[in-house]
Amino acid sequence: MLLADVVAASAAVAATRSRSAKAAILAELLARTASDDPDDVRTVTSYLAGSLRQRRTGLGWRSLRDVPAPATSPTLTVSEVHETFEHLAALSGAGSQLARAEATERLMARATADEQRWLRGVVTGEVRQGALDSLVQDGLAIAGGVPPAAVRRAAMMAGSTVDVATAALTGGEEALAAFGLEVGRPVLPMLASTAPTIEAAMAKAGGGTVAIDTKLDGVRVQVHRWGDEVLVVTRSLDDVTSRHPEVVAVARALPCDTVVLDGEVLALGPDGRPRPFQETASRAASATGVELTPAFFDVLHLDGRDLTDEPTATRLDVLESLVPEQYLARRLVTADVADAEAFAAGALDLGHEGVVVKSLATPYAAGRRGATWVKVKPVHTLDLVVLAVERGSGRRSQWLSNIHLGARDGDGLVMLGKTFKGMTDEMLAWQTERFRELEVSDDGWVVTVRPEQVVEIAFDGVQRSTRYPGGVALRFARVVRYRDDKTPAEADTIDTVRAFTP
Repeated sequence: MLLADVVAASAAVAATRSRSAKAAILAELLARTASDDPDDVRTVTSYLAGSLRQRRTGLGWRSLRDVPAPATSPTLTVSEVHETFEHLAALSGAGSQLARAEATERLMARATADEQRWLRGVVTGEVRQGALDSLVQDGLAIAGGVPPAAVRRAAMMAGSTVDVATAALTGGEEALAAFGLEVGRPVLPMLASTAPTIEAAMAKAGGGTVAIDTKLDGVRVQVHRWGDEVLVVTRSLDDVTSRHPEVVAVARALPCDTVVLDGEVLALGPDGRPRPFQETASRAASATGVELTPAFFDVLHLDGRDLTDEPTATRLDVLESLVPEQYLARRLVTADVADAEAFAAGALDLGHEGVVVKSLATPYAAGRRGATWVKVKPVHTLDLVVLAVERGSGRRSQWLSNIHLGARDGDGLVMLGKTFKGMTDEMLAWQTERFRELEVSDDGWVVTVRPEQVVEIAFDGVQRSTRYPGGVALRFARVVRYRDDKTPAEADTIDTVRAFTP
């Protein structure tokens, strides 16, 4: 299979808005791969979702800024590209930087202009074609003639769409059904959608009696235990068992033989309130430091019983009968909006992020962001000034994209972060023209601009940071709108920003 076929399919998917049309494009290429190049199925599946199969390659945008002139015709195969990235991922030690640069140059010299753009995007995770993993699952279902639910369930149990692709394309439902929950093999975590209010979230979750969970500002973990063996993995299914001795101890103390739990870990102060997320994240990256406390909110398996297909109400009953209260996320079960709103207000007062509203009647839909879990968090906004903007990448390569944000600091401005989130194509086109008008300098990557444009930024929180001059950084910053009605003198100050710091 030529890489050009994948790139062409990616471009075709990006050019259509119809989900069914996107899935059909993916299905055609997947079916052709299974027929002509079955050894490429796993790699093509990963590439169509906009991801490399390697977790790390040592490459970034700076590594790909200066590349050789593109090839005039496509010759690169999918397997050659995969093998190159495997080689890059394995490089380490003295001389590895030079070897990586040389291998990258050889790869890019064989790539056409379209392939070079796609390779840049896939390396940085910015292949913006509108094809997420769930859409690739739909494509696999069409190509294999199997129900989409069977593909989703198999991928959930395997922890990866790539791992079930061949079964979906060649083995039918029977092969997919062979993927079951195995204690010790991580499954994809269930995700939550969003709603602006508690009332809207309760309606979205189906109405009636729902569970209202405290939304913790921690790090997601999935815990597997069989006998004395314990496995702790992250949201991305990375093994972090050695970093969480506290979680291992709690899991081993439970009165069971096998169990799979879903929850978070977070750092708590002496008063029981959550410490700043930075402290939790820093501790979660090592085995020493501040103590982390697990807070579990779901159970997927207990002593040979697979609970993923059981309704939430059943799973919660099992969870609460197994795990001590101090290791459970706080929860309210109610049909009353006022009670739910009061519980959410209390969660915020205790320093938590918000709440997650959960349907009591639905199974654990791992890896999906649906209407059965709905998170509600307060949205904060700031008016900041654009200091610079970076050239876009992948699908955004024609535009200026990532903006540098500044707050007022005395008579000047101080940088406190960057974002490219929340931008529509129309906004990208507008800001490209606007910032070229304000351009002061261009180093080929960053365009410095006159600090005249105010932008409204939504964010989830503020954390201390040594990365930016302001000493703080915004969490999950995204553009709401540009404020032509405001001057830089009316932008928010760094003191206002710092007031959000826990």
